[in-house]
Amino acid sequence: MKKFNDLAEFVAAEGTQLGPTEWLEVSQDRVNLFADATDDHQWIHVDPARAAEGPFGGAIAHGLLTLSLIPHFTHQLYSVDNVKMAINYGYNKVRFITPVPVGAKLRARAEISSVTQLDSGVQATLSTTVEIQGSDKPAAVAESIVRFIG
Repeated sequence: MKKFNDLAEFVAAEGTQLGPTEWLEVSQDRVNLFADATDDHQWIHVDPARAAEGPFGGAIAHGLLTLSLIPHFTHQLYSVDNVKMAINYGYNKVRFITPVPVGAKLRARAEISSVTQLDSGVQATLSTTVEIQGSDKPAAVAESIVRFIG
């Protein structure tokens, strides 16, 4: 994990590559809990027997589950000390490139793409790639926006 002592150090790191994180297994239990939380119980996610006969050859994670893991990975990628708070401000581009089979392991890498000074702190855009162990193609790529209040 990259530790930044303050916002000035973080601002100076624009363009820096971060990661990779540790691998995280996407279990059927995690997928089922996400389905319960979002009321998205589509069979390709929650019915392994039926999904085995489907287009992906088995159950896959929700794309939004993959996206929702970015904060988990972010905490492994970097931290900024001496700030009042960090706020997830949203996402620009999000693409789900490759389906994530249940049981696959994911990790992330990111780049601090841009940092903009605000009156109360800074706004950063991070380009994050979520990788699947053993796959040449990523699960997802996303531009996340974080606001740090000094």
